[in-house]
Amino acid sequence: MAKTAKAKRKSAAKTKPEFHHITWKSVEIEDLNPLLQRHFIVGQNIMLARVLLKKGCIVPEHSHHNEQLTYILEGALKFWIDGKEIVVRAGEVLTIPPHMPHKAEALEDTVDLDVFSPPRADWINKSDQYLRGSK
Repeated sequence: MAKTAKAKRKSAAKTKPEFHHITWKSVEIEDLNPLLQRHFIVGQNIMLARVLLKKGCIVPEHSHHNEQLTYILEGALKFWIDGKEIVVRAGEVLTIPPHMPHKAEALEDTVDLDVFSPPRADWINKSDQYLRGSK
């Protein structure tokens, strides 16, 4: 029985979660269209994305099963969400529940941090066609 416990400890040691220290400079920036770039970091159950939008960039209406937090670092985004229009500016956060349709427009050059839980599989596998190839 002691052997089984030892084997369990050894197995647990192999699957122990690891921490990572990452600089944004080390994460490749993906060009989605002429007005939209992003890079992201994926954890076990969460994703952090740094999104760069040029003035006039439109993020078409979409929804996803992921909960989303959007924190504007620089600039401003106008959102159409839940039948309302709202402008989110630098230093402000918008929470978006799962499955809620939303659309955005960059009112000026904007840098935002988006947090998703769980991570966006469509971003990871690059099947997010609604963001690619248009403004």
